[in-house]
Amino acid sequence: MAGSSLLVLIDDIATVLDDVALMTKTATKKTAGVLGDDLALNAQQVTGVKPARELPVVWAVARGSMINKAILVPAAVAISFFMPWLVTPLLMLGGAFLCFEGFEKLVHKFLHREEDQKRKGELHEALKNPEVDLRAIEKDKIKGAIRTDFILSAEIIAITLGTVTTQTIGMQFMVLAVVAIMITVFVYGLVAGIVKLDDGGLYLSQQDNPLLQKLGSGILWLAPYLMKTLSILGTLAMFLVGGGILTHGFTPVYDAIHHFSEGFSGVIGMLMPTIANGLFGVLAGALLVAIITPLTRWWQAAKDRRRTAG
Repeated sequence: MAGSSLLVLIDDIATVLDDVALMTKTATKKTAGVLGDDLALNAQQVTGVKPARELPVVWAVARGSMINKAILVPAAVAISFFMPWLVTPLLMLGGAFLCFEGFEKLVHKFLHREEDQKRKGELHEALKNPEVDLRAIEKDKIKGAIRTDFILSAEIIAITLGTVTTQTIGMQFMVLAVVAIMITVFVYGLVAGIVKLDDGGLYLSQQDNPLLQKLGSGILWLAPYLMKTLSILGTLAMFLVGGGILTHGFTPVYDAIHHFSEGFSGVIGMLMPTIANGLFGVLAGALLVAIITPLTRWWQAAKDRRRTAG
């Protein structure tokens, strides 16, 4: 009897873990847009510090990320238990935020290119100046990266929660916790690898072996383009994921997209809903930027006026 009970217990645990793994896989796929942007943004945040401090900075941001998720996961479970009706609005808000941020990045990239180049130039000059407090710059970068991580982590947790709302509270907590840990380890492990990629390429290029030298030169050539590619893919995925969340929330739009997609066959028919979701995400992002940006500028101008008057 005891042996049978133990086997049943082991089987139950295995079933739960299998369910967690399955739902974690589904949730991770749905959070791809945020994950890609999270990776690109945080890798950009920690560039510009001294090479010897790159990994400590990544580790500091990773610790902050775990603290963020330690706050967000219980909060998400509490919302699911006490206010389950709030999950869908939060998902819609998260989808809208992804579309807004994605389109804002596009606008900023094309309209503020010179401003970004000037800021990067000022940062590089500051790093060359021995009188500049590099620790203060480093702390600012860490704080900025952790703030970015909190926003993106909240979106990841909200999207994940939307995939497990029908499960028990215990299962929801397990899936959220697993996704939070996996994504943190993956993102910051990969960020650490990316920021040190050029060091690895430089080391290989200085070896005596011609093959290693070529490999190192190839890595040094690839490193700058890798970050740009991650940023592009992250932005694209934000529109796809954010648009998909929004279209699922607006039933008429969702039905119209699938009705339209039925007119196509083969690979195009399979890709059409995804493409339509992405286009809807771009339109939603453009509309939100057109509404929110003037309001933000007005609010900031009002604050500046009050500060000057005071």
